[in-house]
Amino acid sequence: MDTDLFPTNTIQESKDLPLAARMRPRCFNDYIGQKHILGKGKLLRRAIEADRLSSLILYGAPGCGKTSLAYMISYITKADFIELNATNVGSEVLRKKIAQAKQAKRATGKKTIIFIDELHRFNKAQQDILMPDVENASFILIGATVYNPFFSIVSALLSRSLIFELKPLSEEDIRLVIDKVLTDEEKGLGNFKIKLAPQAKTFLSKACDGDARRVLNALEIAFLTTSPDEEGVVKIDLDITQESIQKKAVVYDDNSDAHYDTASAFIKSMRGTDPDAAIYWMAKMLYAGEDPRFIARRICICACEDVGNADPLALVLANSAFNLVESIGMPEARIALAQAAIYVACAPKSNASYMAIEKAQEDIKNNRTQSPPDSVKDAHYKGAQKLGRGTNYKYAHDYKDHYVKQEYMKNLKKYYQPTDLGFEAKIKERLKRRKRAI
Repeated sequence: MDTDLFPTNTIQESKDLPLAARMRPRCFNDYIGQKHILGKGKLLRRAIEADRLSSLILYGAPGCGKTSLAYMISYITKADFIELNATNVGSEVLRKKIAQAKQAKRATGKKTIIFIDELHRFNKAQQDILMPDVENASFILIGATVYNPFFSIVSALLSRSLIFELKPLSEEDIRLVIDKVLTDEEKGLGNFKIKLAPQAKTFLSKACDGDARRVLNALEIAFLTTSPDEEGVVKIDLDITQESIQKKAVVYDDNSDAHYDTASAFIKSMRGTDPDAAIYWMAKMLYAGEDPRFIARRICICACEDVGNADPLALVLANSAFNLVESIGMPEARIALAQAAIYVACAPKSNASYMAIEKAQEDIKNNRTQSPPDSVKDAHYKGAQKLGRGTNYKYAHDYKDHYVKQEYMKNLKKYYQPTDLGFEAKIKERLKRRKRAI
């Protein structure tokens, strides 16, 4: 796309534009989501309000508001706007647009924003073309990319830019987008009688995966393809929204039995060593729009509670999957979740660690609490020896096999009882050898 907006951003005012383009915000109050960078007092908001932007790189998932943010900045700062897409713009066109922006600044003193979508598509030579004029502030560069710019943008351009990550919109954010488009009489569908079924709204807020453009496109196609009733009301139900967004609804709601039943089946399938069932229930949750972090937490808990020391690697893998969900997001994160869920499901099982802490906490709750023996109390402070702290403590590493019999608890209790499964069998045998050596 190659769009010049001189002298004003009339493109957003055209009624012929798709709904998603018409609904682009023009001020902070209209912009939904991204409070972590656009909330009051945040750096990016302060820079926009002060009109002190020079170069800005935005990255995040499709439909999270990168292009809308660029348009909004042009409105707030009253800058001219040139929109390019790196997939179909060559070096010659790029130089022409830069020259156009420089000429406008010399002639009128007015700033120009050059917005380059999919900036990562430019090769190094094309990115280098931007460098001199970005450094001289001949124009304001706003680049957008779905990829981490630290891997796809040249370091010289990064060092001269403010870089911000945009997050996928939350379900609540999407609901606000839906409400706004149905009530906005100027740019949205507020002039029409539209009744959106509650189930359809809930489905859209989940099925769009945080992509505002996707939900707006679905609403538009649903509205345009649905005939009004006798009273002139366009009724959009769940079936229509499924067709519009081309995704099937599943019975699954955060506050319903379906949510808890599916999560329960997922956990119990891993506990019961059924990887196929575990993957099915996980796929259902992901399809229904469940937060992948919720699924990752369930896998971590199962690795602790149901696998434990029978295979300590299960927790390592589960935690790695959780970290990947946080760092790379969907849809790629589903692969890490699948790997971790299958590993945990197939691992040998032991709840010995879980039972140990349960018994210990129950003991503390119902019985008199113990104090540590003097020999293992802290002896690092001045005067500790006078109080008998650390007296006769035996440093385990000074003894054969790094083990020595010693009193660590006054009233001996048996909490941890390892099983004969997996790595825990080795732990059990090790503890037996220690006992025989006494």
